[in-house]
Amino acid sequence: MQIIRNRRIYDVCVIGSGAGGGMAAKVLTEAGADVLMLEAGPMWDPVRDSKMFAWNYDSPRRGAAIPERHFGEFDAALGGWTLEGEPYTQGPGSNFGWFRSRMLGGRTNHWGRISLRFGPDDFRRKSLDGLGDDWPITYDDIKPYYDEVDKLIGIFGTNLGPRFPNEPDGFFMPPPQPRCYEHLIKQASEKVGIPCVPSRLSILTKPLNGRPACHYCGQCGRGCATHSNFSSPSVLIPPALATGKLQIVANAMAREVTVDDAGLATGVAYIDKTSLRENHVRARIVVVAASACESARILLNSKSSKFPQGLGNSSGVVGKYLTDSTGTGVTGFIPRMMEQVPHNEDGVGGAHLYMPWWLDNKKLDFPRGYHIEIGGGIRMPGAGFIGNIHSYTGTEASGTPISFGGYGAKLKQDYRRLYGATVSFAGRGEMVPNKDTYLELDPRVVDRYGIPVLRFHFKWSDYEKKQSKHMQETFRSIIHEMGGTPMSAMPSEANDYGLAPGGRIIHELGVTRMGTDPNTSVVNKNCQAHDAKNVFVADGGPFVSQADKNCTWTILALAMRTSQYIADERKKGAI
Repeated sequence: MQIIRNRRIYDVCVIGSGAGGGMAAKVLTEAGADVLMLEAGPMWDPVRDSKMFAWNYDSPRRGAAIPERHFGEFDAALGGWTLEGEPYTQGPGSNFGWFRSRMLGGRTNHWGRISLRFGPDDFRRKSLDGLGDDWPITYDDIKPYYDEVDKLIGIFGTNLGPRFPNEPDGFFMPPPQPRCYEHLIKQASEKVGIPCVPSRLSILTKPLNGRPACHYCGQCGRGCATHSNFSSPSVLIPPALATGKLQIVANAMAREVTVDDAGLATGVAYIDKTSLRENHVRARIVVVAASACESARILLNSKSSKFPQGLGNSSGVVGKYLTDSTGTGVTGFIPRMMEQVPHNEDGVGGAHLYMPWWLDNKKLDFPRGYHIEIGGGIRMPGAGFIGNIHSYTGTEASGTPISFGGYGAKLKQDYRRLYGATVSFAGRGEMVPNKDTYLELDPRVVDRYGIPVLRFHFKWSDYEKKQSKHMQETFRSIIHEMGGTPMSAMPSEANDYGLAPGGRIIHELGVTRMGTDPNTSVVNKNCQAHDAKNVFVADGGPFVSQADKNCTWTILALAMRTSQYIADERKKGAI
């Protein structure tokens, strides 16, 4: 195969343009580095390309999922759990769904913007309960970068203070007021002893750095044409481009990081997806930020005489310690919420309230916690709107049984009565890494570009299954406290108490973990590869543990910390 070699040598090549890659490009270009960014998908402009203002009824599918967009045809994520021509495989008995979004900004364009810091305990879980490993850094090491991310990007919420020592305070904009159903959930949850507090979302409620406040259209997952919520193309990539030092190559599928005889990175080989020709870009430093599993795949495919098992994999740890957030959910029918007066309660594209972990695991039969995300309301109807309408059960306020059914006018009246009469609860919890959960290269399968694909091995332990059981019981207790009825039976141990398969929560982490010992980790505390001092990882791969929080805010803070370290080392001439 002819390889097109770029004669120019860049200071840094960044693979990926999402939370980690976008942050790396911003910090490094502003520090004076010439940066080339490789993005596996097309360019994406939130103003030009988002469907933020489209009506669901503009489509005959009413916004339902399509093969190119698994979260709905108007969603901002180009991709999903399957991509044409880019398969992955499963080990025996495994069920792991790998979500990929091929576009500038990656999954930052459509995510839920739940922006939670890890707390002090999340960096030292082994010291607390003997499971897993401690991080080589502490909360105090990363706190200054969390602070800077808060101020740069913008986030709303409230400081919870000493009552919640593992839910660190930050720099918050005022949160939006709760919606009607959220007030009712808060009343019920607090009656059963569960705190319900303002959400922490990276959506502006005040103007910031030229970006206007959210106007509450409620369509954050479609990409924000006003740049009021966080995405890499709205917040990180524009200032990097403004320096004149960032060049972006789209539709560039990274295959491997190339190295010299000394084992130092020389650049990146990639496939031009439009021409299918192989290219090679030279760089003095390589930042791998393609998302945790994709970055591990690139490193495993970066084989040479110096690194026969793959770059960074002298320890054999690349691909190990794969985790995802636990997840399960329950929807409840609440009779007192029937026959609401129609009104606009869109708010931000997510819940205005959530429930942080509130219990002591020492008193429970599982070791790690979860937070609760809530849903409901009377937002814009789309595909599946009030599905299975005639299975709703319960009694009127008077005590008479609720009866639904029929066609025509009766059916329309049922819809009007039920609109907004359901609430939902979803748990997002911490998985303990286990030896049976990892990824590797499939020795027989390649993608359409000839690159070996990943094979996943995934297994939940009893810790996660018992945690899911607790989630299910908790959600049902809140629904009953609201006078409602759960719309599904309590799942049994045989189906893991409703625990979602691995990968479905899309928080995969840990496959290029950090540590002080090169024999048991891939990168050091600065996310610098033990094998090659000019290779860094800036996504969720270096995480040592999952935490019961969404991971993006920590990816951003770690990427900022790593990039500032690179800038300082470049200034000293050390790399």
